[in-house]
Amino acid sequence: MKLRTGFLLPAWLSMAVLFAAPFAIVLAYSFLTRGVYGGIEPPWTAESYRRLFDPLYFVILWRSVAMALASTAFCLVLAFPAALFISRAGRRKNLYLQLVMLPFWTSFLVRTYAWIFLLRDTGLFNTALQALGIIHGPLPLLYNVGAVLLGLVYGYLPFMVLPIYATLERLDPALVEAAADLGARPFAAVWRVVVPLSRPGIVAGSVLVFIPCLGAYLTPDLLGGGRTVMVGNLVQNQFTTARDWPFGAAVSITLMALVSLVLVLFLRRQSEPLA
Repeated sequence: MKLRTGFLLPAWLSMAVLFAAPFAIVLAYSFLTRGVYGGIEPPWTAESYRRLFDPLYFVILWRSVAMALASTAFCLVLAFPAALFISRAGRRKNLYLQLVMLPFWTSFLVRTYAWIFLLRDTGLFNTALQALGIIHGPLPLLYNVGAVLLGLVYGYLPFMVLPIYATLERLDPALVEAAADLGARPFAAVWRVVVPLSRPGIVAGSVLVFIPCLGAYLTPDLLGGGRTVMVGNLVQNQFTTARDWPFGAAVSITLMALVSLVLVLFLRRQSEPLA
């Protein structure tokens, strides 16, 4: 027992220093009052949490959840065929996996700025469409909800592809062949055999995409141009511009509670037997 405690002690200390202590500080900040010139001061109050029920902040929270759900759905629709293709690619499997992971070799900030150069009024897309005579004026491709959604899907798509691929790669091809022998068409075999058996990868990928999309602030800030405010932007604004640390901490705690709820549902879903 003492040996086991000795091995676990570094992990406990790391969790206490890197998670428990910062969480306690943020939680304490959320119940304090904003100072006259920023910062925090007594008295203790729950006013910051009551402000969350303001319609303005409720809309931001709902927009963040909706954007995260939409991004997760788009990533799933795009990632499943890609993962299925890679799992059946034979000798070229490693090449395609490297292409999926290739964006990670570049800074996320640089990749986001690249989309700005592509989507702006004088960017590649508008310039090409005008040169072909398809449009006569630049399309509003940047600084809107569509641009933010595009950036989120692009940024987190690999997090959906890799878990689904890991599940499909272990799938026995004989199961699909058996479904075909029993008269199932290719789409029916994929929908009724492959998709249910790949559920662990789908659920894991959905969690890996939904959670960072929910708290994203860089993509909405750059591609949304301040017009598509999400909860991550709200937290960043409260700690930097508004200097309302108690309210920023309250929003952060609420966001952590939502993420924890998603993780609980994920673990419960994983423990359920396949139908």
